[in-house]
Amino acid sequence: MTESNGPPATTRRRFLTGSLVAGGAMVAGGRAEAAGDPAILEVKPWAQILGEGVDARPYGTPSQFENHVVRRNVPWLTADPISSVNFTPLHELDGIITPNGLCFERHHAGIAEIEPTQYRLMINGLVEKPIVFTLEDLKRFPRENHLYFLECAANSGMEWRGAQLNGCQFTHGMVHNVMYTGVRLRHLLERAGVRTNGKWILAEGADASAMTRSIPLEKALDDCLVAFKMNGEALRPEQGYPVRLVVPGWEGNMWVKWLRRIEVGDEPWHHREETSKYTDLLADGRARRFTWVMDAKSVITNPSPQAPITHGRGHTVITGLAWSGRGTVPRVDVTLDGGKNWRQARMDGPSLPMSLHRFYFEFDWDGRPLLLQSRAHDSTGYVQPTKNELRQVRGENSIYHNNGIQTWYVNEKGAAENVEVS
Repeated sequence: MTESNGPPATTRRRFLTGSLVAGGAMVAGGRAEAAGDPAILEVKPWAQILGEGVDARPYGTPSQFENHVVRRNVPWLTADPISSVNFTPLHELDGIITPNGLCFERHHAGIAEIEPTQYRLMINGLVEKPIVFTLEDLKRFPRENHLYFLECAANSGMEWRGAQLNGCQFTHGMVHNVMYTGVRLRHLLERAGVRTNGKWILAEGADASAMTRSIPLEKALDDCLVAFKMNGEALRPEQGYPVRLVVPGWEGNMWVKWLRRIEVGDEPWHHREETSKYTDLLADGRARRFTWVMDAKSVITNPSPQAPITHGRGHTVITGLAWSGRGTVPRVDVTLDGGKNWRQARMDGPSLPMSLHRFYFEFDWDGRPLLLQSRAHDSTGYVQPTKNELRQVRGENSIYHNNGIQTWYVNEKGAAENVEVS
């Protein structure tokens, strides 16, 4: 990891600025003149009338004052919403758990609506006994609960050639983190009896796209789950109800939704999603294939373009998320000046392998412009690279596996913009 010694040059693609602020943390402000503030002195309407009773609102309805916290799409990214994506509002969330209704969606043929009593999962191919499981059959195996992130390999993909999408939700919002309940895929494969020449599995979905991905048998026998619940409740239809595959730490396209079949084979199948798609095109025209693991990554979620600084100068809290497909993230660094000076952030909350990690950094903002960045250090010693370091190795042709450091420029008024530093 290199650090620049000279002044950063940046724009929306390369933005030029200088004289950036650093500072130490101080006690957060509050209203000293509470006496006379009608917001505290007056009896408000909600304290004078009875509210709604139980069963008055549909399940999961947030406060009317939070109804802007929703998944959002970018219409020009895809031609048809049936095969499209929307994004998790990372800038509106805290902690590490993504609420079920805010988890991003990626579909290739729309949402399959599967009647659970008609659901079946087949295991066939190089096995001693081809077998079919019902949903109730699956629930009779030993259950496990694991908190994992799911990230699309195309997350941040529009940024390979420069700053494009202006918002944390749109640059990094193809990731979510939930508690999955399910059974180890290993138990099902053992019940079918994998033959000695079995080396790979092919996971197939029941939706109209018949999504398939090849997965090494070693990974399938290690930590893959066949999951039927998320955050304690049944999977949402858009997340693969009634059953999906969970492939911890690996790209989201492999987490096949509406899972209907596992075939065991002796080599990878080289289907569409691992040949023409989900390979990393290099500058010389060759492509990296089977780049399954999601490398360490982080992003500052607040402040960011959709979450500007609105309180003015003074005590300011920076927060963000970090994750790695290879383990935990014990350390995140934060810079206020585009990488000239780095400070260690405070990690908070559970630290679990292949899960999101929450970090905070508090400082006293004096109103001068900021160039905010974060960089993650994972438990293997890997350090999140800059975008230019990635481009030096892989060029600008790819749309997958961009884990480069993200930069937000914050102006004197607290508004933030997506820029790059070189």
